[in-house]
Amino acid sequence: MADEVQGLTVGSSATFEKTVTTQDIDSFAQATGDDQPLHSDAAFAARTRFQQPIAHGMLGAGVISAALGTKLAPGLVVIYMAQNLQFRAPVIPGDTVTANVTVTKVDPERSRVSLDTVVTKQDGTEVIRGDALVMVEAPRD
Repeated sequence: MADEVQGLTVGSSATFEKTVTTQDIDSFAQATGDDQPLHSDAAFAARTRFQQPIAHGMLGAGVISAALGTKLAPGLVVIYMAQNLQFRAPVIPGDTVTANVTVTKVDPERSRVSLDTVVTKQDGTEVIRGDALVMVEAPRD
């Protein structure tokens, strides 16, 4: 089919859900070196608009990567080419975040897929919105 990439067509979608824990936030800080006290120091965070520690924005965006890498095209290689993000609301420990990715365009000649990407919390609040471009291909023998 000319309007598909590895079986993905406009409208194909995937979802990934994760409950964010304090340990996730601490691990993200350790892995990235981003030890901004807003994420780990309750006394510091209490003096901010958030009033409590919040997850790193990129930790929230990580669920988009998980949806793309593990749910959109299982068994295939999904390579991030680009991601635009708008951070709209904070995520705190205990929030369950859900990434929804939906194919908006396919480029069969280049094996690329454009997607709408949205992350919401358990109460429906949109925390991240954006769009992504990925390359999708079969693993080599």
